[in-house]
Amino acid sequence: MSDETLESTVLRVLGEVAPEVDTANVDPVEDLRDQLDLDSMDILNMAIGLFEATGVEVPESDYPRIVTISGAVDYLAERMA
Repeated sequence: MSDETLESTVLRVLGEVAPEVDTANVDPVEDLRDQLDLDSMDILNMAIGLFEATGVEVPESDYPRIVTISGAVDYLAERMA
């Protein structure tokens, strides 16, 4: 998957986890927990959604790597390579 496709996937999953969020205005390098007031359950749901969308399992120890859009894209690209 290309980085653009992965970013689109991450934003779609984020939209499913936090439907009130305008994903077009999310800063890709800012922590989603601070930027959007997401909590640990939201991050868990992001990990589940990313697994369902890509087949990449995100263990709890790697959650800090998926708390930004760019971090999640990089993580998924690395794991899919």
